[in-house]
Amino acid sequence: MEIKNCPGLLTEGFSEYSPLFLRRMFSGRKVSTFLPYNAPDVDEEDQKRFMLNRKRISISGVQEKYSVLLDKNNLRLTVDKEQGTYILKPKPHGLKKVLMAPANEHVTMQIASQVYKIPTATNGLVFFGNNEPAYLTKRFDIGANGIRLGKEDFASLAGKTEENAGNNFKYEYSYEGIAEIIRKYVGAWKVEMEKFYRLVVFNFLFSNGDAHLKNFSLVETANGDYVLSPAYDLMDTRIHVDEDGYFALTDELFKDGYWSDCRIQNPQHYPCKEDFIEFGMKTGISPKRIEKLLAPFLERQAGVETLVNRSYLDEETKVQFMNHYLERLKMLNT
Repeated sequence: MEIKNCPGLLTEGFSEYSPLFLRRMFSGRKVSTFLPYNAPDVDEEDQKRFMLNRKRISISGVQEKYSVLLDKNNLRLTVDKEQGTYILKPKPHGLKKVLMAPANEHVTMQIASQVYKIPTATNGLVFFGNNEPAYLTKRFDIGANGIRLGKEDFASLAGKTEENAGNNFKYEYSYEGIAEIIRKYVGAWKVEMEKFYRLVVFNFLFSNGDAHLKNFSLVETANGDYVLSPAYDLMDTRIHVDEDGYFALTDELFKDGYWSDCRIQNPQHYPCKEDFIEFGMKTGISPKRIEKLLAPFLERQAGVETLVNRSYLDEETKVQFMNHYLERLKMLNT
């Protein structure tokens, strides 16, 4: 594996993690970009270690996730009764271009953070001994003292489970419905609503078809109140699955199925700027603030292409990622 850009911040000219990334991710410790394991499906002994670790982690989701901690300057899987501070996500199974999934999630998260200034979980790429990449993210629900903070995803807050709402429970909702939950449970909801609004626009712009109820959360602060968690699980899902719609949630933006005149009239019935303006209004954001919040998403951002070019996607997937971005950008400007 040839490393030319920091596998954390994608800064040019680094054959390892940059000092800035080491400070953000590992409190400045000199951590290797390689793990002391092969990928879970390569080596039998390593596979046993990963299987034992998977039984301990409580993070929900279909993709395999593993609990990792920093032991001096080395990342390793947790063992019994240890609290992991990082989550490791190797390539998934059953999708197209599975080897590109870690790099896809990584570059999408970096674009959200660096280009659009969306608060995100600290993240980077790490490599197994056989050079296969994995996505690594720092847990935001573990405090500086190592104690777990309260965290509730929006499926729980909406009272939806597989038992009471079926297999599709985390998708059957609207983003307006999530906004109502934020207003109900968050004291400083006006501030958090703007964060949520920008994240919804971002997910549309970057084709994240997995922005379901469990991929939004409230997290406890040191003062004991709750705010919108940093963004996580952002990626261009169209690279890996065939998707028909424009949103992860079945009811899309609005509870009442509202479509703007622009959306009704265009042949593909894609969402337009007018839809997102109306969505902002329904969430309680003022027209002036909506205009300001939406503005960066309406422009072609040079930083997007810069980060995609520096990413660990292969050349074909870089082109695909950019084409999807530019296609959605055109829709958003209609």
